Amino acid sequence: MVEPIVVVTDSPERRSLEVIAKGLGDFNDETTGISDRRPLAVVVQDPMTGETLGGVTGRTSLGLLFLDVFYLPRQLRGTGLGSQILAMAEEEGRKRGCRAAVLYTISFQAPGFYQRHGWRIFGEIPCSPPGTSRIFMTKDLLPDPAPR
Repeated sequence: MVEPIVVVTDSPERRSLEVIAKGLGDFNDETTGISDRRPLAVVVQDPMTGETLGGVTGRTSLGLLFLDVFYLPRQLRGTGLGSQILAMAEEEGRKRGCRAAVLYTISFQAPGFYQRHGWRIFGEIPCSPPGTSRIFMTKDLLPDPAPR
């Protein structure tokens, strides 16, 4: 067999990303017998233009909701809209059978916001600039069992 070429890039071709994602997806499907990967987005749009202003993107897979990117412009923060978006994403995760959710944020972003909504920190890794860290969080999406 001829040795493959290994390339590091900051601009991978779409096809390369598709091959990698499909390969891992196929492996996971074969191993688990479950094929439930689906993208998820809650999008905030300008009512006049339909232009996207912000929202959250993520995915669901194997009983987990992953939140990848959450953004709202400054003028929409503090209005309750972020809480609504987060609740909608969590509810969609529940509808898809997710038992838990995971995300990471940066210490200067919104860890307190997530904690106020029941998320808990399970890991933290220092990053740049000094004094900053990536904060890994999780939340159980199933209701607490009734007390006996």
